[in-house]
Amino acid sequence: MNHINYTEINAKTWDDWADNGCPWSIPITHLEYLKAQAGEWEVYLTPCRPVPRDWFSPFSGAVILGLASGGGQQIPIFSALGADCTVFDNSAHQLKNEQSVADREGYSVTCIRGDMTQPLPFADESFDMIFHPVSNCYIEKVEPVWQECYRVLKKGGILLAGFDNGLNFLFDEDGSLPLTAKNKLPYNPLRDKTAAQLRQMVEKGEGVQFSHSLEEEIGGQLKAGFTLTGLYEDCDRPGCGLLREYAPQYVATRSVKNF
Repeated sequence: MNHINYTEINAKTWDDWADNGCPWSIPITHLEYLKAQAGEWEVYLTPCRPVPRDWFSPFSGAVILGLASGGGQQIPIFSALGADCTVFDNSAHQLKNEQSVADREGYSVTCIRGDMTQPLPFADESFDMIFHPVSNCYIEKVEPVWQECYRVLKKGGILLAGFDNGLNFLFDEDGSLPLTAKNKLPYNPLRDKTAAQLRQMVEKGEGVQFSHSLEEEIGGQLKAGFTLTGLYEDCDRPGCGLLREYAPQYVATRSVKNF
């Protein structure tokens, strides 16, 4: 086992990505905010497919947590629609982007920097909805996150989550065929890589990323007490490798806390 503070490494990695214009770090424009107020909007849990409108409950007055959802892309939409929003993210620069949109548009948002591998700093039954885009690949264990989500949601609350299915970690993709299997799944670099290999990954700006099984991702939600009410698959954006042409790499789920 390689003992490193990987969550802080990943926070710094996301700070760097945000500073360099990562697609998930570009805040919505003023025009997009105005369109959302007028009812023209879409948000994403995964790269390409927008979340179905019928996955949401009414926004006006709803208390929403954006979990690892900084960047100024989804939460401004929910705020424009009348929700009271909190963003919890481990990247200070993603939160800076989030706050910049709120300041520009004149609404209030609570931005909290924190590590979702630790207990969430919220009371039981605090939120009507949690919006959790693809981010579990930056933590080693996901089941504790689902347990915390269940705890802080109100009865009847909705968990919307996006995550990868592991295929991105299975293949060594250099932009050409054939695709070659590279890693065993679930992929855990703290277990599978040497200290030197980990240092190389970090120096290349990749951060420390993990894959998780569907048993962990979906089964973990069910184990926490959620009822699964919706699911769809998605692929990477065009230009992000060949694998997207052969298989979906992401899953989005809608789950409800019934009890």
